[in-house]
Amino acid sequence: MHANKGDRVRQHGRVVGQHDKVAEIVEVMGQGGEPPYRVRYDDGHECILSPGPDSTVEHGRGATPAH
Repeated sequence: MHANKGDRVRQHGRVVGQHDKVAEIVEVMGQGGEPPYRVRYDDGHECILSPGPDSTVEHGRGATPAH
């Protein structure tokens, strides 16, 4: 998985009725765009995230998700 600052990471819900979680990448902490990422959710919460296989990166506006 490769990402840049400003991209968004989407963690897909794992059970029926659970919504996806979407966060903006505010810092790429790995080398060459690799995880971990510092992310900020819409509610302002920030954390360090190493996305799993249930996540996709959305590059810029209107871009297709990358795995």
